[in-house]
Amino acid sequence: MRASTKPHALSDHAALAALTAVERGRLDHIARSIPPDHSAVVEPPAMSTVLRGRPLLLRWVAVVTAAEALGFVVPATVGAATTTAADSVVVPALVAAGLFEGTLLGLGQAMVLRRAVPDLSRWRWVAATAAGAMLAYALGMLPATLAKDWPPAMMMAGAGVLGALILLTIGGSQWLVLRSHLQRAHRWVLITAVAWFAGMAVFLGVSTPLWQNGQSLVTTIGVGIFGGLLMATVTACITGVGLVRMLALEDEIG
Repeated sequence: MRASTKPHALSDHAALAALTAVERGRLDHIARSIPPDHSAVVEPPAMSTVLRGRPLLLRWVAVVTAAEALGFVVPATVGAATTTAADSVVVPALVAAGLFEGTLLGLGQAMVLRRAVPDLSRWRWVAATAAGAMLAYALGMLPATLAKDWPPAMMMAGAGVLGALILLTIGGSQWLVLRSHLQRAHRWVLITAVAWFAGMAVFLGVSTPLWQNGQSLVTTIGVGIFGGLLMATVTACITGVGLVRMLALEDEIG
């Protein structure tokens, strides 16, 4: 009897193994027929995180206006407080004030620009902007310090040349950084020149009539700060529109 049960045990095991193999094949077939679930797949970051168009313009105008207006508080204060000081005091004081203004302006611009040009170096941009602002203030002081005795015609010609150079200082300095990221970065020099020309025209047009002899220092500073706010708004709007259009052209090119 023991010998007769062994073949049955082997056959039962063989049958069970065969059945298991069949069931596994059916399960594999069913698993392959079910479409994969893509809901858990992690997609790469979308390009929508890069600012363009209207969102870029609105953010740029808001942040850059605030940065430039705040930065101009120091030059407005220093300029009003040193009206009767010697050139040896006025020139370094205003150049240092320009450094402060340029640094804040560069920081504000870089905060927004990094969202539009992600590879841009924030600190290189800030350094270039600060250097351009210092140069602008230094050039602006030349007629009052070195050309006091020039004839009126020569003074006007020199002021025109210096004025053109001043308008190119910040944009030119920033172009040295931007050219590594945009194919037509030279457009930025013209955009900023137009913006600062318009901004300075608004500043002088509003502030000059409001400055009167005999005013208190606080009033004089207040007028300068108010004019600086208008200047900051104008320059931010013009550079913002120019930046949006320049980046749209860059996207079309490349």
